[in-house]
Amino acid sequence: MTAVTQTPRPRFAVIDIARGVAIIAMVAYHLCWDLSYFRFIAPDVGRDPNWVIIARSILATFLFLVGVGLVLGHGRGVRWSAFWRRTSFVVLGALAITLGTYEVFPDSFVYFGVLHAIALFSLLALPFLFAPLWLAALLAVVVIALPFLFSAPLFDEKLFSWIGFWQVPPPTNDLVPVFPWFAAVLVGIIAARWLLASPLAARLAAIQPAGRLPRLLATLGRWSLLIYLLHQPLLLGVIYPASLLLHPEIAMRRTDFLASCQSSCVEGGTTPALCTTYCQCGLEGVEKNDLWNAIYSGLVSAREQALLDASNRQCSAVIYPELNTTQP
Repeated sequence: MTAVTQTPRPRFAVIDIARGVAIIAMVAYHLCWDLSYFRFIAPDVGRDPNWVIIARSILATFLFLVGVGLVLGHGRGVRWSAFWRRTSFVVLGALAITLGTYEVFPDSFVYFGVLHAIALFSLLALPFLFAPLWLAALLAVVVIALPFLFSAPLFDEKLFSWIGFWQVPPPTNDLVPVFPWFAAVLVGIIAARWLLASPLAARLAAIQPAGRLPRLLATLGRWSLLIYLLHQPLLLGVIYPASLLLHPEIAMRRTDFLASCQSSCVEGGTTPALCTTYCQCGLEGVEKNDLWNAIYSGLVSAREQALLDASNRQCSAVIYPELNTTQP
């Protein structure tokens, strides 16, 4: 792979539009993640299985388009100057994300996230711009399959976890290991090379965004990397101060308490209406006696246990007046 003077292929507007859709989806996901983290919304976006599927789908699309972009930009020969310029920009962005998340989330900072992966994967993928397609396909299958067949405690450590063979991943807000995610870039390369060798390429190249929305999406796609770098600082710059001002975690813990209490109460055989009354009474007792720490930590002192027992008796008497007996 030597330096070349060939010009890159013309931009495919449909690819820019796809990038635009992908970056909007990623921004939307991160907005929901931030709202969840600061307890503005109830779902645990980072752990809920449905949200995990959404996140991985967005990531796979993003990395697939990285592979497509490599073929469109360097498929006729690597333009080293352009490649290193873009890669350097990605590396600097990755470093900024690492430093920024270490400052905000020191226990779960991002040390090998999306941008780190894009920088490394772009370099690893260069030989497959020119290698036989069957070789790229074979490697993609291996990269996907190997994490299901092999794991070791060594890769639980941050130092090696970016490779991907962990048993328990270390705590981090974003981790995109080589295995299996490099396969998404390889699949993008395979698809783009196949497309450019087919008659469909001319038809796709002729498509131009005609409406306002397609043009907007294409513009966002062309600036997707910059948008990715800027969107989280902008989102956190609004959501974090709002959380300090509005304290959404207070309202959310009340909602969580009532939902958990209602579920347990109904499962115990009490009618939903009586459970609603009982749980509201219990919430008032928890707040009056400041028992939130006892409930959430599970570490209950003798005094706190006495208060909880008294609240339980009082609330039971509210829904079952016959229990409200006077002690001699």
